[in-house]
Amino acid sequence: MIFGAITNSWREQLPSHTVKELVGAAMQKGAKHIELRQTCLGECETGAGDDWRPNLEKLQELVEAYPSLTFDLAMALPCLTQKIDPAGEMFQAALAGAKIVGGAQPHLRVVDPAPLEGPWTSPSDIPEEALGLAGLATEAARQGVIMSMENSSLPIRNMAMLVEQVRSMVSEAAGAGLGLCPDPTNQLRRFPDSDPLAELDALPLDMIKIVHFKQMGEGATHLSVDEGDLDCLRMRDLLDAKGYAEAAIMEIPSDAAVFDNLESSFHYLNS
Repeated sequence: MIFGAITNSWREQLPSHTVKELVGAAMQKGAKHIELRQTCLGECETGAGDDWRPNLEKLQELVEAYPSLTFDLAMALPCLTQKIDPAGEMFQAALAGAKIVGGAQPHLRVVDPAPLEGPWTSPSDIPEEALGLAGLATEAARQGVIMSMENSSLPIRNMAMLVEQVRSMVSEAAGAGLGLCPDPTNQLRRFPDSDPLAELDALPLDMIKIVHFKQMGEGATHLSVDEGDLDCLRMRDLLDAKGYAEAAIMEIPSDAAVFDNLESSFHYLNS
């Protein structure tokens, strides 16, 4: 898999540095992929909330400065709790940004941060708003963009149930382009008695589009990926055994030493 970083790890550095500079710092520490997260893009975005837009010209400059890296675009999108218009300005702008940064395979990763009632026990529990993903996935596929969803309020198995249901509603091409960004630590935080790695292992390979590594212990997020509540080395081994070869993001918290923490995360997973 391709180890990488995410720009929301750099909140502390962003006021005094450009995203272009910070991407370079991550690359020097060994990052091969960068997840460009909405609200943490500095010169590469404008506005906030519904008025957020990627700055396409600045994104183009960024990716051209680092031809050896791969990128995806990530955003908060209430696509499980609201009906999102696939033709709406913000979603269209996000697809345009994903196409600029994604090279041969554009990728838009989304997360709905709103609370959801769950876990679901069957597809009949899926709210109508969440099934609106069918329209978003169809539009993303029409433009050649992969779309993945990170688990936040729901366990990984429920996100897989949703993808399977939406895949049954759309074309084969649109269904193939829709998948998940599994984040087992997100699940542990909300469902501490669950086994997110077993749920990750149960996913078909084609449903895993990108993954997040992070660690926690005693309720607090660790500054780097290391030993803690989640067996991150087991997670690595499960993904390797599946033949997963896409991006693996170190979603570590912002910190003055974030780039050293990023490097130590890479070293730990390479151990």
